[in-house]
Amino acid sequence: MNAETSAMVTQLDGEPVEIQVSADMIKRGLVVAPVMIGVCALIWGSAGAWSAAFAIGLVLVNFALSAALISYTAKISLGLMMGATLFGYLIRLGLIMLAVLLVKDAGWISLPALGTTIIVTHLGLLLWELKYVAISLAHPGLKPARP
Repeated sequence: MNAETSAMVTQLDGEPVEIQVSADMIKRGLVVAPVMIGVCALIWGSAGAWSAAFAIGLVLVNFALSAALISYTAKISLGLMMGATLFGYLIRLGLIMLAVLLVKDAGWISLPALGTTIIVTHLGLLLWELKYVAISLAHPGLKPARP
C-alpha cells in the first residue's frame, strides 16, 4: 500500500467468507426449523407453527442479506463495507420490524411465538455457528474439515 492509498478506499479481493459462514448458518437453520415449528405448534397451536415458520424465514433472509451486503461492498471499498455493515444492520432491523407490523393482526399469527422464534433463532444460530468458525487468519471463515 503506498502513502496515497487509504485503507478506507482499499477493496478486498478473495473468497467471500461471509457468504460461506452465512450459508452454513442458513443450512443449520433449515435443519432445526422443523423442531422449532413443532415446539411452537405444541405450545401455541397452528398459529404458533405458522408464526415460527415465518420468523425462521425472516431470520434466514436477514443472514443472507447481511452476507450479500458485506460481500458486495467489500469488493468496492472497506469504507463502504463498514458503512454498509452499520447502516445495513439498522435497515435489516427495520425490515424485520416492518414484516412483523404487516402481519401482527393476521389470524394465523401468534405474536408470542413470532417474537420468541425470532430471538431464539437469531441467538441460537449465532451461538451454534461459533463452534464452526475458524477465527484465524490461516483459515478465514469456517474451520477446515478434519481428515
